Amino acid sequence: MSQPGNDDLVFIDDDSTSPLHSQHVQVPTPWRILVVDDDRDVHEATEFALAGTQILGRPLQLLHAHSGRHALETLSAEPDIAVILLDVVMDNEDDGLKTVGAIRQDLKLSNTRIILRTGQPGQAPEADTITRYDINDYKTKSELNQNKLFTTLTTAIRSYDQLLRLDTSRRGLEKIVAASNQFIAEQGLQAFAEGVITQIASLIGVSPDGLVCAIDDEPDSRSSVPEFRIIAAAGRFSHLIQHRLSDIDHPHIIANLTQALRTQQSLIAERDVTLYFRKSKDEGFAAYIDSAIPICDVDQNLLEVFCTNIALCAKNVDLVTELRRDAFLDRLVGLPNRTALIAEINERLRRGARNEVLAVVDVDQFAATNDVLGHQYGDALLKATARRLRSRFGNEVFVARLAGDAFAVLGQPTEVNADHIQRSFAQPFQIEGVDHRVSVSSGLVEMDETYENGPELLKDSYIALRRAKAQGMSQSVLFSRAIGFESRERAQLLRDLRQGFDNQQLFLAFQPQVNLATGEVFGAEALLRWRQPDGSMVPPDRFIPVAEQSSLIIGMGSWLLEAALRSLHRFRAAGFPEMRMAVNISPVQLRQPDFFNLIQRALQATNTSPHNLELEITESVAVGGLDALIPLLDQLRQQGISIALDDFGTGYSSLSYLDRLPASHLKIDRSFVRALRCDGNGARIARTIIMLGREMGMTVIAEGVEDAATADYLLELGCNEAQGYHFGRPMIEGEFLNWLDQQAVRKIA
Repeated sequence: MSQPGNDDLVFIDDDSTSPLHSQHVQVPTPWRILVVDDDRDVHEATEFALAGTQILGRPLQLLHAHSGRHALETLSAEPDIAVILLDVVMDNEDDGLKTVGAIRQDLKLSNTRIILRTGQPGQAPEADTITRYDINDYKTKSELNQNKLFTTLTTAIRSYDQLLRLDTSRRGLEKIVAASNQFIAEQGLQAFAEGVITQIASLIGVSPDGLVCAIDDEPDSRSSVPEFRIIAAAGRFSHLIQHRLSDIDHPHIIANLTQALRTQQSLIAERDVTLYFRKSKDEGFAAYIDSAIPICDVDQNLLEVFCTNIALCAKNVDLVTELRRDAFLDRLVGLPNRTALIAEINERLRRGARNEVLAVVDVDQFAATNDVLGHQYGDALLKATARRLRSRFGNEVFVARLAGDAFAVLGQPTEVNADHIQRSFAQPFQIEGVDHRVSVSSGLVEMDETYENGPELLKDSYIALRRAKAQGMSQSVLFSRAIGFESRERAQLLRDLRQGFDNQQLFLAFQPQVNLATGEVFGAEALLRWRQPDGSMVPPDRFIPVAEQSSLIIGMGSWLLEAALRSLHRFRAAGFPEMRMAVNISPVQLRQPDFFNLIQRALQATNTSPHNLELEITESVAVGGLDALIPLLDQLRQQGISIALDDFGTGYSSLSYLDRLPASHLKIDRSFVRALRCDGNGARIARTIIMLGREMGMTVIAEGVEDAATADYLLELGCNEAQGYHFGRPMIEGEFLNWLDQQAVRKIA
């Protein structure tokens, strides 16, 4: 016996007394012959000549029709007619040929063989007629004695049988190819195995009465003997799919399949075939085919070739399964991924599921944790989060990982709700032996009839999640139409802003900055403005945050910087050589790798000295970490560029970061300046900021100064500079130049 692992064919003697064959004695299916003739004597003579005849091991069954119309009715009602013996002349001289045309063109019977029979030699059709009407043979009735009729039918039946085998083979191959491209592993393997049965049966010319087995993926832990499972079956065995092989009441089948699977060898007997298909060194499956007729040597050779080649297709099924796993499974945490979630939502929508809830769950401050504790710790945290969600929600709830630290939970509202999500993270995680408390934010959306597909539902859940995260940590927000409207309005604003920027609808306004002690105008702040085509103005506090969140601020900021410096060049040329230009810089811009070079190019392009440029940054730059920014700001200061800290006191105020930032100017927010008139908490904050700035050697500038009394009070407190409506409103370039001229005239007067 060959060693396991070889694809050898083992030929065994057929045991005609085996339980299988003793219980299932199969009678060969007869070949069906249709005799079409208007002469009843011809029918009787044909019956007499073929009585008891067998062709290719199968008996004959004759059907009778006495006209072309009767023949077509019979062919429409009776399947699997192998040969038609057709009289040329019946009711009319061309009745036989018309019947042939209807058989081929109307009934589409291309495999059935047609033999014309003529009463006289002169009635035989010409060669072109035979070709045109797809006639397979013709004989005179006098020629068709018993021997010649047998020979003619044998040739026709063999041709018909070969055509059927080709069709069956083609269908089997198509099914195997289709199965190899299916994504679902179990279904793919089962369909593939069914195709194997069909293909084997077509090769050896038997009906596909067989079954396929594979080693069970989950053997019985109580037994060391491997169990086998039926993964596909056909014919009278089809009811056995997914049964264990040991459950089958057919010892002969069990013995053959067990031997093939254990020895990894194929078995060829006279009346059955058990083929082994190796997918890998240690894994494969076996196919059993029962044959009512002996399997000839040619078919045995075909099976040997087939067995070798089809194993490659089985390996492709495994490859597709692996690709599907990558396509639909997140390997890090072992949960379905975003693609799988969308497919699940689409399937539930297709089934008419409604009132379910989709929640997108995001781990708060995960990026900071990842940066501080490392990616290995971050991966462990993601895995722990996945386990927590999976264990908290039942099997009816679909849990997936979307991307990064975002997870999705889909199910009934009694299970998927804000309270259950938040309580899921009440207990800390144990990671590397240390308790780690985690909070999450979530955005929830209810599935209703307005949703047509998964991406729509997921989009709205993300909108709700963004709203939740904007409210702080451990927040949950349920999506509503109002939230959706605001989001769409914001998206429309972004589209309009992009178009407005491209169409030069944005422009600069300049607000003067003055020295409180001397009243001298020493500079201006460049302020971005947006006028829409209808003349309406969009407030900066509406469109600038949108630009920052979309990264459009990078292009807008670059344009603003160069446009402001070109205006400064014209101010200086108009007789104000000591003017300084203050330009607001977004944290998004500041973190661009090429920011320093951008500043240098703008200074060179406008022929501006670095000492005449001031960059205003907000306290929010500290949120993303200062370590990478401080060297950049130091480099800018060394060039002579001033750095001003804008809106101080309204955001991430901290003495530690203020001491580290290389800022030269400190700007008091207008809200504290207005409070000076009330002498409340705001006034105390303004006085404290002025004292702090002076202590740190920084120039303090106040925003929003609207009257002389406030200006005088600020000067008294020690504030150096100011801007506001008391001195001048933001003005476009021409108006600002006129305003500068008026100030110069007043100074002379």
